Amino acid sequence: MTKAEVISIISEKTGVDKAATSATIEAFFETVKEQLSGGEAIYVRGFGSFVNKKRAEKKARNISKKTTVTVPAHYIPSFKPSKEFVEEVKKNVTIQ
Repeated sequence: MTKAEVISIISEKTGVDKAATSATIEAFFETVKEQLSGGEAIYVRGFGSFVNKKRAEKKARNISKKTTVTVPAHYIPSFKPSKEFVEEVKKNVTIQ
């Protein structure tokens, strides 16, 4: 599903025009990016958490040049779904 399809579905469900829905979704994404960039986590009860996960420093190898490079410790954005969200997906999604 694309972002345009999500905007269309939300627009139909809420009765709000697509332009306003698109602006709202874009503002949400921008807020998530800004907060995670600033080190702040976002918790949405019943949905999940947007958090930064710390990756430890590690050694990586370039096998074509036969060299070892140190990758410094860093953070990556992550989403952890809530228990309710996970249960809903388990209950409704069938394996094909």
